Amino acid sequence: MTSPDAKSVPGWLKTTLELGPVLLFFAAYFYVKDDTFVYGGTEYGGFILVTALFIPLILATTGILWWLTGTLSKMQIFTAVLVTIMGGLSVWLNDERFLKIKPTLLYLLFAAILYFGVLRGRSYLSDILSEAMPLTQEGWMILTKRMVWFFVALAVANEVVWRFLSTEIWVTFKTFDMPIAIVVFMFAQAGLFKAHSTEEAEAGED
Repeated sequence: MTSPDAKSVPGWLKTTLELGPVLLFFAAYFYVKDDTFVYGGTEYGGFILVTALFIPLILATTGILWWLTGTLSKMQIFTAVLVTIMGGLSVWLNDERFLKIKPTLLYLLFAAILYFGVLRGRSYLSDILSEAMPLTQEGWMILTKRMVWFFVALAVANEVVWRFLSTEIWVTFKTFDMPIAIVVFMFAQAGLFKAHSTEEAEAGED
């Protein structure tokens, strides 16, 4: 969802709008995780309560970001939609498993989209990140294939954590470990960026 009148906003504000809801979810969950709330004669745990608050919060911050910049990435749109659907099911059915499955579905969706592009001989990553990371076509294809397997690995990791470990561990894993894993993965691609940078190739020709 983009606009021809897309505007830039301060980096700190964009980061706050993107990460703020996740950090607030983390803090709120650990504040009420041992509490039980009764509504309409039904008991709800702290996780469900925080999820119910998280849905409008993520929609609000996504809407504000769109209003400020005039653009939203496909990842932001997918995330907002999945949070609404899976989080809504968790609250409606009083079952925290639905929200926990959300990262699995999101990462598998990303992997599937990227792999579909690879089958067509195209890197969808380059459509999104080419301005930030000038790579050769070969470099984009290599990075895209690696990202496919990385997203699959994140999906598997999420399944293992939420199915076999505690909710407290899953919340921490989702809030901190997954973002750290993404940062580490990107740093691990430094050799690829250097070998397939179009800027390096242009410098060599000069």
